[in-house]
Amino acid sequence: MSDTLPLLKGTLELLIMKALSVESTHGYGLSVWMERGSRGAIVVDDSAIYQALRRLEGKRLVEAEWGLTENNRRARFYRLTTFGEQQLDAEARTWSRYVESVGALLASGSGGEG
Repeated sequence: MSDTLPLLKGTLELLIMKALSVESTHGYGLSVWMERGSRGAIVVDDSAIYQALRRLEGKRLVEAEWGLTENNRRARFYRLTTFGEQQLDAEARTWSRYVESVGALLASGSGGEG
């Protein structure tokens, strides 16, 4: 059995926006942030990260510019836009409600109202 967790639909974009709310970074930096922050439980393929970044750019939630990495390599550095910050706040609130609701259902001893 694998120690990694599958991402639920929409979670990757939320995590990318969260990472970019802390600091601008490139795609590989996002991958490292997720893997380290989750203690290895969340590992995302680089191509999935870049696809999500393109979607976020298309929605004007992130923007990018070319820069140099720590290793002097050219890379696109992404940052959250003001609109992206607002979207992150809204999605984070929804996610918290979702987690709380699912947790309450899993902890309940009954099968519902009755």
